[in-house]
Amino acid sequence: MSDNAPTAARPQWTPELAEQYTDLSAKLEQLVPCLEVPLHLPWIDAINRLKRERGAKIMAHSYQSPEIFHGVADVTGDSLALAQAAADCDADLIVLCGVHFMAESAKILAPGKTVLIPDLEAGCSLASSITADDVRALRVQHPGVPVVSYVNTSAAVKAESDACCTSANAVQVVDAVATEFGMGKVIFLPDRYLGAWVATQTDVELVLWHGQCEVHEKFTAMEARHTRERFDAKIVAHPECPPEVLAEADFVGSTSAMGQWLAKEKPQRVAMITECSMADNLRDRFPQVEFIKPCNLCPHMKRITLQNIHACLRDLKHEVHVPEDVAVRARRALERMLAVGRRERV
Repeated sequence: MSDNAPTAARPQWTPELAEQYTDLSAKLEQLVPCLEVPLHLPWIDAINRLKRERGAKIMAHSYQSPEIFHGVADVTGDSLALAQAAADCDADLIVLCGVHFMAESAKILAPGKTVLIPDLEAGCSLASSITADDVRALRVQHPGVPVVSYVNTSAAVKAESDACCTSANAVQVVDAVATEFGMGKVIFLPDRYLGAWVATQTDVELVLWHGQCEVHEKFTAMEARHTRERFDAKIVAHPECPPEVLAEADFVGSTSAMGQWLAKEKPQRVAMITECSMADNLRDRFPQVEFIKPCNLCPHMKRITLQNIHACLRDLKHEVHVPEDVAVRARRALERMLAVGRRERV
């Protein structure tokens, strides 16, 4: 049965379903157009029933749409949270609602589990910007210099790296690796904007690659200034944004740190300079905050839908595999990242 099953095969809305999901409906009506909610509920219910039958855990990144993030996910969070959850997962089946490198990381950290991704084409501009051959060439150019790879990379690139990091612990991982290897220099890849921001937070010299996130690179300083002036809003930006955007921000931090900053500062109005669904999902936690949305959608994250989550669970398809020799080396880099953990300052 294909994802585009005939209408008769699709789960249907009923008054009983609406009553069963009263609380969730009320939440989603604040986060998505209210007319969409009756369309989402049958799929949410069907996925939740399949999930119980399969004994599966659904993990969803913070950039997933609210109907996925709030409706079917067992575990939610940023890349670091999902990696930690995969390493600790007690289910035999994981459905990773995110992009491909996240599913690879889950498989690497939970090698005995079956890891599925609803759409195998959910990629990442950062991950595709660098190859394992590129990393080996960088090592030749900079003999003895350790390599820290952003988690937004393929398993093959992680396998060529000494450690991985997320935006939540990039500075701490760079410092830890420089100390461990006794070097004042680290190769940091692939995000040149995140790397440039990390360089302002550490005394370690960084060799940067030229990758960038197709979502965050599009933001401009003029947009940030306009948003502040027009809406009297605080500006919160992800460090994958260009430096001139970060210079306009009241706070720069990872996906998780943005939420911590909101809890601490309690602004009346805020603009989230990041992926759009991040603001949608935070609105549930901070109903008193008005969210201005000068945001961009990630086309890869939005490839994940309730319909293909259901098909993935129903047919147990789109399993993620990582060659064992690659997985062993990539696991060491990921475990260094997990050992550092989350040490962001908010």
